[in-house]
Amino acid sequence: MVRTTSDSIEKIKGVEVGLFSRLFGSKQEQKVEEPEQYKGFNIYPAAIADGGQYRIAGKITKEVDGELKTHDFIRSDVLPSKGDANELMLKKAQMFIDQMGEKIF
Repeated sequence: MVRTTSDSIEKIKGVEVGLFSRLFGSKQEQKVEEPEQYKGFNIYPAAIADGGQYRIAGKITKEVDGELKTHDFIRSDVLPSKGDANELMLKKAQMFIDQMGEKIF
C-alpha cells in the first residue's frame, strides 16, 4: 500500500499542469503598454508576429460622450522587428487620425 500526503499530490498536480501548459500552450501574461496620446486619442501599438516578421497592428481609442470607442488597426505592412512595426504603427495611426478624426469610430 502506497501512502501519499496531500502536499505530495498537490506537487504532482502542479507538475502535470505545468507540463500540459508548456505542451499545449497557455495564456501568457500580456504586457500592457502605455498608450501614446495624440489629439485626444490613445494609440496602443501591438505588432503581430507573422512568418518571422511583424505586422503593423494595434488599436486606437477615445472616450466619446462617456463611452470608450475602439478601432482595431491592422495593416498589410510587415517589418523585421517588433519595435520597428510598433513605431510605424504610431506614425500611420497619427496620419489616420489626422485624416478621419472621430469618423474612425
